[in-house]
Amino acid sequence: MLPNISMKNTLMESLGMQIVEVKRNGSCIATMPVDDRTRQPFGFLHGGASVALAETAASVGAASLIDAKKQAVFGQEINANHIRSVKEGIVTATANVIHQGKSSMVYEIKIVNEKEELICISRCTLAVIHLER
Repeated sequence: MLPNISMKNTLMESLGMQIVEVKRNGSCIATMPVDDRTRQPFGFLHGGASVALAETAASVGAASLIDAKKQAVFGQEINANHIRSVKEGIVTATANVIHQGKSSMVYEIKIVNEKEELICISRCTLAVIHLER
């Protein structure tokens, strides 16, 4: 149920993000490596990279719930609490819709390390825009 998206020449490609699964209910699972592209100068996963992963997972999930010929989704607001640091490996974001309206959606995104330990929790509000044709 993956929406028709291309990762070529995007932030997703630059940071090594992969979409693992998109479910019919708009949930999305995405991964990202903790490597030289996503670390801050002190060797830990950059909080901004976690936020980028969270918004990507929410946006892809939301895109699966709209009619892409008539609508588009855009991040409107995002917050993140960074709980634990990570130096290496893969982090996994799971985005679940908690509000699905006509003009907005709200997602909760949990990012875990390979031991399933919570490293970041985020909430993202997405605007649903109706395209003019």
